[in-house]
Amino acid sequence: MNVKKFAPIGYGILLLALIAAPFVGAYPVFVMKLLCFALFASAFNLLLGYTGLLSFGHAAFLGGAAYVTGHSVKMWGFTPELGLLAGLLSGALLGLVMGWFTIRRQGIYATMITLALAQMLFFAALQLPFTGGEDGLQGVPRGKLFGVIDLSSDLTMYYVCLIVVVAAFLLIVRTIHSPFGQVLKGIKENEPRATSLGYDTNRFKLLAFVISAAVAGLAGALKTLVLGFATLSDVHWSASGHVVLMTLVGGMGTLSGPLVGSAVVVLLENKIGELGNLLASITSIEWFNTLGESVTIVTGLIFVVCVLAFRRGIMGELIAWLERRRGGGGAAGPH
Repeated sequence: MNVKKFAPIGYGILLLALIAAPFVGAYPVFVMKLLCFALFASAFNLLLGYTGLLSFGHAAFLGGAAYVTGHSVKMWGFTPELGLLAGLLSGALLGLVMGWFTIRRQGIYATMITLALAQMLFFAALQLPFTGGEDGLQGVPRGKLFGVIDLSSDLTMYYVCLIVVVAAFLLIVRTIHSPFGQVLKGIKENEPRATSLGYDTNRFKLLAFVISAAVAGLAGALKTLVLGFATLSDVHWSASGHVVLMTLVGGMGTLSGPLVGSAVVVLLENKIGELGNLLASITSIEWFNTLGESVTIVTGLIFVVCVLAFRRGIMGELIAWLERRRGGGGAAGPH
């Protein structure tokens, strides 16, 4: 089986499933939340999976853009498209600042810089008056897209959200498969060699940082419009940990990995209580009823199992297995 030929078919099936989801019983708001986190994870994967830069501060882009969009729409009367644009640009600006500091260091030092800067933004969000402090920014209206399309309907908002996420994902795909994306892969594999070939690696890494931050900001802005609020959890370091988990569980360095990983993590966080109740009714083990209170334990166990048994993540292992079946020697490309 040729994996590269099968990939477009798989994405087509996924897109058709998402288009039909509201009509087969899926709750639109939940699916929209999942789509936002899938886009967030895809943006992070561009930086880690294809450039080799580990950021523990990606929550700054998600949450910072969420607050900017929420405030501009609620207080300044921005239309939804302008609010999304403001979120995207604020994410890009934060990425430019954070990336400028980060690329001047290597390894764990660069990673800790991203965490430190993100925590600075978290404390700013906690103290600034327009963010609402611990209560967050509440009551953000969805408004009318281009002054015409009323987004107050969950169904309308769902398809607008789907279009935005698909367009942003296609941008990531195009970036990865462009000559620019090939240079990023070269930097990840062997930065000194890329430098010796004449590439200004710092400039490429900074641009990758800005693109990743802009898309992550778009995800945060979209999430604010969908849910109607932005809270401190959006800028907390745990949100950065979640996106790392999503990417590693799904498959770092694959296009489909973050989509699968975000679905696994979000579904676990939201449905694990129901799963626990089902297991308790089947097995008569009362402890399963408390499973909903142990989300972090379950996700932690999944992460440990993934690291020990599925080093390439769910999709990474699946792609490698299909390549071996085809006789490709196990070399798994991005799909």
